[in-house]
Amino acid sequence: MEVIMVPEEKKMIHLNIIVSGKVQGVGFRFFAQRKAVQYGINGWVRNLDDGSVEIRAIGDKKQLDSFMRDLKRGNPFSAIDQMQVDELDGQGELSSSFKIKY
Repeated sequence: MEVIMVPEEKKMIHLNIIVSGKVQGVGFRFFAQRKAVQYGINGWVRNLDDGSVEIRAIGDKKQLDSFMRDLKRGNPFSAIDQMQVDELDGQGELSSSFKIKY
């Protein structure tokens, strides 16, 4: 049996991201979805009751680094105070797209 090694930069990483600040009511979820699609990231985004936004993102390191860089900048109407990023074990909910959850 042949073992195929995947380069470290191509391994799929599953992140949970909580973005705090002025991120609700300003189109931030749509911005996050557009950026995720741009970088080929799968997952979802949703508003939380405390006024923050939660994102589950699956992609390789290069994709996720670019995505998080853009999230930190936000869209013209948002103001990012804090971004908490946690790597999750396994793939969790696998998705072949990036959705906005309501």
